[in-house]
Amino acid sequence: MAAESVSGYIKHHLQNLTFGQLPGGEWGFAHTPEQAKEMGFWAFHVDTLGWSVVLGLVFILVFRAAAKRATSGQPGALQNFVEMMVEFVDQSVKDTFHGKNAVIAPLALTIFVWIFLMNLMDLVPVDWLPKLAATIAGNDHLFFRVVPTTDPNATLGMAISVFALIVYYSIKVKGIGGFLGELTLHPFNSKNVVVQAILVPVNFLLEFVTLIAKPFSLGLRLFGNMYAGELIFILIAVIFSAGFLMGVFGLALNWAWAMFHILIITLQAFIFMMLTIVYLSLAHEDSH
Repeated sequence: MAAESVSGYIKHHLQNLTFGQLPGGEWGFAHTPEQAKEMGFWAFHVDTLGWSVVLGLVFILVFRAAAKRATSGQPGALQNFVEMMVEFVDQSVKDTFHGKNAVIAPLALTIFVWIFLMNLMDLVPVDWLPKLAATIAGNDHLFFRVVPTTDPNATLGMAISVFALIVYYSIKVKGIGGFLGELTLHPFNSKNVVVQAILVPVNFLLEFVTLIAKPFSLGLRLFGNMYAGELIFILIAVIFSAGFLMGVFGLALNWAWAMFHILIITLQAFIFMMLTIVYLSLAHEDSH
C-alpha cells in the first residue's frame, strides 16, 4: 500500500459522519474533512450520536430483561452477571461516597456500563461496520466511526454533565455562600480581614482552576486512551495489506493488542465512574 493510500486510509477511519450546514447554506452530510470543519460548532457527529443511543438502549434492555426474569431460586447467567455488576458498583459507591444521595449509585452504574459498552466497540474489526454502512448507504467513501468514546464531543459531553451535577450538589448542600466560600476562602486564610481580602483573588484563581480542570480531566483522559487504542488497531489493519507474511504478523499483533485493550476498555470505564463518585462526594461535604 502506497504512503498516500495509507495516509488516506487512516484519515478516512478517523473522520466522523458529520451533518451540518454546508457552504451553500443547505444542510447535509459532509463529503470531505474540509467540509466537516467548515460546518463549525453546530455540526452533528451522527455516528457518535447513533452508536451512543443504540448502546444506551442495549444497556437498558439487557438490565430490564434481567430484572423481569429475576428469581429468588437458581439464577440464570444473565441475572448473575447483572447482580455482579450492581454489587460491584454499589460497593464502590459505599466505599467512596460519604453523603446521602439515592442518585449516585444508579448514576455510577449507568456511567460504568454505558462507557464500557462504547469502549467495547473498539474490539470490532475496524473495517467491518464502516464497510457495512458504506454498502447500505451506497457510498464507498462514507465516513463512519463506531467507537463513540474516541470522539471528544462524546467524552467531554459526559464530563460536562457530571460537572453540572458537581456544581448543582455543591450549591444544594452548602448553599451559594458555602460554594463561593470554598472558591475564595481556601486554601489560604487569615483572621486579619485585610490580609484575607488580599488572599481572595489568589484563592479564587487556584480553586477555580481546580474546579474547571475536573471535566477536562474526565473527558480528555477517556478520549485520549480510546483514541490511541483505535489508532493502533487502524495501523495494525494497514499491515494486512503488506503481503501474506506481514498479514500473519498483523493477525498475531491484532490478537495481542485486543487482549491487552480489554483491560484498557474496562479500566477507563472504571476510572470515569470512580472519579465521578469522588467528585460528587466532595460536592456533598459540608465541613466549612
